[in-house]
Amino acid sequence: MTDSAFFNIIPVIKNVLKTPGGSMHTNTIKVDLKPEILIQAVMNMKKKQREAFLEDLLASTSPDYLKSIKEARDDYKAGRIKTHDEVFEE
Repeated sequence: MTDSAFFNIIPVIKNVLKTPGGSMHTNTIKVDLKPEILIQAVMNMKKKQREAFLEDLLASTSPDYLKSIKEARDDYKAGRIKTHDEVFEE
């Protein structure tokens, strides 16, 4: 598979795996891919796309990260927040 063929198939894979409700199946797709190619693909992404990809990658591999996001959202909803000035005032 050429590098460009791999990058062109990513949106296709995403569309195939998404259900009508928007959730992803737990299918596994094995792709023989050199790390250098993946790194270059990430480096070529626009900033917002790269940040979203890296956040998704971290979330999918770190239950602690997901837990911390849930806790932060719960704190925000409950009003357990401080302003930047409250945290960093001298």
